[in-house]
Amino acid sequence: MTDSQRFSETVFSNGDIYEGSYKGQLPHGTGKYIWFDGCIYEGEWEESKMSGRGKISWPSGASYNGDFSGGYIHGSGTYIAADGASYMGDWRMNIQHGLGKKTYNNSDVYEGSWKEGVPEGIGRYLWSSGNTYVGSWKSGKMCGRGILKWVNGDLFDGFWVDGLEQGFGIYRFADGGYYFGTWSRGLKDGKGSFFPSGSKIPNVASWLTSFNHADCKSYFHDCSASMDLEDFSAQKLRKVKSSLSEKWSVIDLFKSTGRISHRSTSLDGDLRLGANVGEISRKDVLGKGLCALEGGTIGTDDDDVTVYDREYIQGMLKSESIRSNQTSLKNNRKRHKRQTKEGNRPGETVIKGHRSYYLMLSLQLGIRYTVGKITPVPMREVRSSDFGPRARIRMYFPREGSQFTPPHYSIDFYWKDYCPMVFRNLREMFKIDAADYMISICGGDGLRELSSPGKSGSIFYLSQDERFVIKTLRKSEVKALLKMLPNYYNHVGMHENTLITKFFGLHRITLRGGRKVRFVVMGNMFRTELRIHRRYDLKGSLQGRFTKKRAIDENTTLKDLDLAYVFQLEPSWRESLFKQISLDCKFLESQCIIDYSLLLGLHFRAPEHLIVLEPQDTIPYHVTAPPDDVNVCHEGELPIPPRGLLLVAHEPNAVSTTPGSHIRGSTLRAPAVGDEEVDLLLPGMGRLRVQLGVNMPARANRKLQHDAEGSLEMDLFEVYDVVLYLGIIDILQEYNLKKKLEHAYKSLQFDPLSISAVEPKLYSERFLNFLKKVFPEQT
Repeated sequence: MTDSQRFSETVFSNGDIYEGSYKGQLPHGTGKYIWFDGCIYEGEWEESKMSGRGKISWPSGASYNGDFSGGYIHGSGTYIAADGASYMGDWRMNIQHGLGKKTYNNSDVYEGSWKEGVPEGIGRYLWSSGNTYVGSWKSGKMCGRGILKWVNGDLFDGFWVDGLEQGFGIYRFADGGYYFGTWSRGLKDGKGSFFPSGSKIPNVASWLTSFNHADCKSYFHDCSASMDLEDFSAQKLRKVKSSLSEKWSVIDLFKSTGRISHRSTSLDGDLRLGANVGEISRKDVLGKGLCALEGGTIGTDDDDVTVYDREYIQGMLKSESIRSNQTSLKNNRKRHKRQTKEGNRPGETVIKGHRSYYLMLSLQLGIRYTVGKITPVPMREVRSSDFGPRARIRMYFPREGSQFTPPHYSIDFYWKDYCPMVFRNLREMFKIDAADYMISICGGDGLRELSSPGKSGSIFYLSQDERFVIKTLRKSEVKALLKMLPNYYNHVGMHENTLITKFFGLHRITLRGGRKVRFVVMGNMFRTELRIHRRYDLKGSLQGRFTKKRAIDENTTLKDLDLAYVFQLEPSWRESLFKQISLDCKFLESQCIIDYSLLLGLHFRAPEHLIVLEPQDTIPYHVTAPPDDVNVCHEGELPIPPRGLLLVAHEPNAVSTTPGSHIRGSTLRAPAVGDEEVDLLLPGMGRLRVQLGVNMPARANRKLQHDAEGSLEMDLFEVYDVVLYLGIIDILQEYNLKKKLEHAYKSLQFDPLSISAVEPKLYSERFLNFLKKVFPEQT
């Protein structure tokens, strides 16, 4: 051994012991380190840091054997916890990251992709009870396309969000029956088709294509690009070789080895995650999907088809009809196109060949560039210069790339980002993670283009996870937003419960020929945990504020004169609501803004045949159903007992407390629960956090017209339990010369107080007075 590398034993003043090779004064080569608390590492060292292969054991009985780098567990190796759980796979800086297999102490097994210590990507989870899920994961939960197979032979192939069925899916029953439809938070919700056992089903590819649903396109994409999961466990785990220089501390490492959490799911019966299933074959997984599943009779487009058309609301059967043998697939396609408009995923996905395809690519590339450039800048308070005309990021993006920009598949364009530091701080204020923001808007999936509900001619785009809305703006609207931005920043900073639209970014794209397109990124108010059955845009004006009755569906935005309900809120919530609306209106009035409106979404809590008629003075809480086009209950429909809305004490660990992309703020309190913060408890749905404008339970009343004079001595009302979602939108219209001329012109034809274009103070007063009628005080 040379003088520069020697072997010795050293006892440190704190009681630690090192026995092994040195390079100079630093442990280097192979050696054994014993901490005073009994923790032991034996393996390779590089200049005082654990690097190479080694083994570490803790006094608790836990141990790790594998790669180290720069003092971190980094590379591939096996960890065995004190409770018997084990993980074998890739690591990055003390955290499971890459490909790996984990066996939990309850004998559950997950093998697949990991990110920052939790399953994310493609993977298989086998419960000790035998149920198996193979598919996509995100943040430790089933999310994306995947297949879950139960022990009794039932199988669901479709889309998941937060561990629950969400969106389009196909459910195959053990007896050979199939159900094609949509789910919401683990429950059937919407229209679908049921094929009983023994009946022939149409060619699945044709059926799904005719469904024309955005999820169906993703379904086929996943089928063609899926991973061979049967050979997954045989793959050699990757080794990550990197050098890290930070010192490693093992004190807080591996405090917990918690298993994957999945709530029991009930589908068409009491099918619980708890029985034993065999391996899912490759054809059962993402390779060919249900197009090749055993146990079903696959027909052709010309086959005799027996179909039960069904509609569910929150897992409860609303209606069923039989569409039998000679019904053509052509009519089937038309029916499903109509259903698509009523689904939970509105809009048309922007794909190659779409008129907005290159515009979308440019927008995504520009946002990715801007957020990536501004995020590493240390946080600081905004300055007056951050709002000024010089606070811009400008960049040219040639298609072939440049010194500062990557090559891309769009066309050449110029990018301009307004007030980047201000919007960066707003995203931080609204608790929007920069990485999530970029993935949501700029990920691999395309945006969805929505039809414009207003007269502005703006184009709306929706991110694939529906958290963000991107709206095109006129030049005057950009100027209005930049003008109000300093005061807007202060207002939303002072009032965390504000109902005003959240803005996350303001951008401009200049295309060849000089065409300029301006965008603002906002939070999506209707990215909700519950299905929105009706939505209203309320301004408080009456002139022209109605919707033509034809083709009204769940995605139609109705107006003031279409609203037939009044809503009764808990008195303290009503007081808080109008206090905040008054503050927001005062702010908008100070900015000379008009034409804003309250966007109101209604979730009804049951099918239509549970309507209850009550006298006005004795209205109790009931669960009834939606909306203006209700039908009578038909013979043979499933009877469902009423269920009310229940408030319980808030439990932060039982609900999502992460602020959404539209609303932030405190949890509401209710006197009925001792003036404590409350959650809304819904049967079969779990808990929802109640905030101002989000998940607000209320009672909706609609007065009925008497059939004949004197037929009733008292007024009767239809009574509904509803959950409300609301916010103030369209806040970029100034009361300028154009609006003054519009007011003068329309005043010659109509009542000046009934038209939309009135001066800001009158507008805010009228807006508030109208809403007080919509949300009346309880008598």
